[in-house]
Amino acid sequence: MTQILIVEDDRLLNQGIAYMLKKAGYDPISAFTSSEAWEKYMQHPSIGLIVLDINLPDGSGMGLCTQIRLGSEVPIVVLTANDTEQDIIQGFETGCDDYIAKPFSVEVLKQRIQAVLRRVKKEERGANRLLSGELVIDYDKMTLTKAGTAIRLTATEYKLLELLTRCQGQVLTREMIVEKLWDIDGNFVEANALSVNIRRLRQKIEDDPKHPVYIQTVFGIGYTWGSVP
Repeated sequence: MTQILIVEDDRLLNQGIAYMLKKAGYDPISAFTSSEAWEKYMQHPSIGLIVLDINLPDGSGMGLCTQIRLGSEVPIVVLTANDTEQDIIQGFETGCDDYIAKPFSVEVLKQRIQAVLRRVKKEERGANRLLSGELVIDYDKMTLTKAGTAIRLTATEYKLLELLTRCQGQVLTREMIVEKLWDIDGNFVEANALSVNIRRLRQKIEDDPKHPVYIQTVFGIGYTWGSVP
């Protein structure tokens, strides 16, 4: 069930949108200010779309849109009474995916939301990347984000991450991993090099590195990438 964050200070309108989304099979989360929206956005990393009003009591929704866009491509549908051409252009330049002027039909809003979600899913299917739990790995850009926040990896850590994730569902022996990461280049490898890099990578991606869910140890054999929904 897709979570949708509704950022709208008009409580009746917010409740009306939430009611419509719930009937349509979505999981709505309501916020009435920019600061509350940011707090709920950070608390719910699985949010799949944001309905964002521009005129909020504690600032412009455009500022919130810019803040979110620094670390996330979550689709954003903007609601506003400002419907001039310049306003619309500014909205798209800031990073919104659709722009709906008030007043509007709640049914039309539902259709626009569904259209944006369909487009995003189609783009994700064609993208060379992996979504695993809160992690998004973009193999083309060689980047990793967790809950929308970029994670810096060393070259070796990234190669290890890519090897494990591309072989998801398989158990890779320590020897196989070492050969793929180091021996193939003819480099000398210390006995604990793999263990050190596994530990460092776990510290960066796991909520609890001592009880990993992504990089799982198969005792006596090697490692496997866990299936995290």
